[in-house]
Amino acid sequence: MRRVAAALLAALFLVTPYLVTPARAERVVSLNLCTDQYLVLLAPEQVAGLTMLARDPSLSVVAAAAARLPVVRADAEAVLALRPDLVLAAPWGAQATLAALERQGVRVVRSTLPRDFPAIRAETARLAALLGEPARGAALLARMDARLTAVPAGTHTSALWLAPRGYTQGPRSLEAAALRAAGLASAGQGRQLGLEALLAHPPALLVVARAPRYPSLATDLLTHPALAALPRRTVPPALLACGGPWTARAVSLLARP
Repeated sequence: MRRVAAALLAALFLVTPYLVTPARAERVVSLNLCTDQYLVLLAPEQVAGLTMLARDPSLSVVAAAAARLPVVRADAEAVLALRPDLVLAAPWGAQATLAALERQGVRVVRSTLPRDFPAIRAETARLAALLGEPARGAALLARMDARLTAVPAGTHTSALWLAPRGYTQGPRSLEAAALRAAGLASAGQGRQLGLEALLAHPPALLVVARAPRYPSLATDLLTHPALAALPRRTVPPALLACGGPWTARAVSLLARP
């Protein structure tokens, strides 16, 4: 009997991890701007700490809400002092801190950083389920889909998304996905272009981020007088700093007449 009982206990020990669902996290720390935004939109009551970037309105769509929530630096000791039961992070950045937290038994989940709308849907649903807020996730996606559905039929106009220092966005970028959703054809190949190349082969539509409060040499090309005659769209950078349901707002801006 003892051998049978021991065998049953051993089998139960092996199977249990697959049967038990982790309890809903009550104290969640985010160590990345992208997960900051998801966390604030899905579960603000569970926030134990966000990055400082979450409070920057030029980068974050939740800056106003984040201003009322705690922030933390990406330091293992600082995070552990908050007693989190879940840490959200990116696949890159703060890896030494994340490894230290995992050694201390803290649960760390890394975001997939979506680059198109199917991936945004999947990541929103995944994080909503992880945070115990599937209804909020569904509501975010419903609003996103309603905004995308309202976009008029596209013209497939060739559009070039121009970033600081003349870099263009490649065909697999989040920006290219936003252009396609707006019915535009992305002309960017991820290469750097100078003023002469742009004037030699001007795009039908130029897309740039909204000018920063403090311009620099990196952004001079975007406002060069020689490009002033080109039709352009301007998009707030916070809408595309990370892929999320909020990215649909960029599509609406791109698709306007």
